[in-house]
Amino acid sequence: MSGQSGVTIEDVRRVAELANLELTPDEEPRMQRDLNAVLDYIAQLNELNTENVPPMSQVGEVLGKEIVPGRGESLRSDTVQPCLDRAEVMAAAPETDGRFFKVPKVIER
Repeated sequence: MSGQSGVTIEDVRRVAELANLELTPDEEPRMQRDLNAVLDYIAQLNELNTENVPPMSQVGEVLGKEIVPGRGESLRSDTVQPCLDRAEVMAAAPETDGRFFKVPKVIER
């Protein structure tokens, strides 16, 4: 986006292009206002003092190597395992160039 001045109409058009959206001329200013409102809210959040706020629990801390309370499960260990044989996988594919799968194009511009 264009620095500290907020989102410009050109920024809105570029984001719309990247997202493959077609905005009407009436929608562009509304999208500009909405994006600027989101950025203003994020700026307000960035001003909060979080120095004494403890970090939230993470899933890895909850599961870790311990058993999940009430479920009796634990994460499997992260070990290296042999890969599938490329030639065998490519032989079973409906269409391939020998190295990659060929798939139909699904996004058109």
